[in-house]
Amino acid sequence: MGEELEELVKKIKAKDLNAEAKRRGIKTACVKKIDVAKQLPREVVEELSSKSKE
Repeated sequence: MGEELEELVKKIKAKDLNAEAKRRGIKTACVKKIDVAKQLPREVVEELSSKSKE
């Protein structure tokens, strides 16, 4: 699961990932994208990843 999550995160823009995290009250300052993604529900990360492809 770790490598798969990393691949999804690589496709997501940091701005989009942080915006989603802030909506859920997750701290984004001084945190790597992968660490933010781990705190988000899996389906949200997958949705953001599929949006980034378009």
